[in-house]
Amino acid sequence: MKLSDKAEEILEALWIAVEEEGRGFADIENIGIDSADPAYNELAALAFIEVKEGRVYFRNEGKEEGRMTIRRHRLAERLMMDVLNIRGETGDDKACQFEHLLHEGVDTKICIMLNHPSTCPHGKTIPPGDCCEEARRSGDLGVVPLTELKSNEEGEIAYIQTEDDKKMRKLMAMGVLPGNRIVLLQSFPSYIFRVGFSEFAIDTNMAREIFVRR
Repeated sequence: MKLSDKAEEILEALWIAVEEEGRGFADIENIGIDSADPAYNELAALAFIEVKEGRVYFRNEGKEEGRMTIRRHRLAERLMMDVLNIRGETGDDKACQFEHLLHEGVDTKICIMLNHPSTCPHGKTIPPGDCCEEARRSGDLGVVPLTELKSNEEGEIAYIQTEDDKKMRKLMAMGVLPGNRIVLLQSFPSYIFRVGFSEFAIDTNMAREIFVRR
């Protein structure tokens, strides 16, 4: 089931009011809906929300949907900042657009790629998903910096996290690109790794900026 973008935004606002601010409801004017709003009718028809005396409440059926909606939004924020290096108002705007696409397991793939983050860039909690619980049970750390690999351990490059364009270009010239296989050969005194048939040496700071899926 795919809700409209406006319906998802209503659920986000209601989740924050109910679960994070502890109010138990949201004032209808604060989340910008009325009884004639198609998004309101959409959520009411699904029995996700109800409105009483100008206040909006979650029904049991809607609380989990609200939880997953806020999770997708905050994962999108982390993706914008951690992977795409888009920050500030631009990053927030792009996250708002992108979150509506994170359905059918896409949110799980992003969560695994980001190594199951617990907070968004603003320090707010990201509700955990099934993949987070499974990772904790199994001890699977998912995506980790290259510095976490052991000698001769191999993985798949997930992404590069750096604000330095010069570093980014240097790593890409080495073949450090998402999807490529990488083998850590040595971690002291410098990090030596192999991509394809070529070997390279980098310092610890640069190694921390290469994220690998084990």
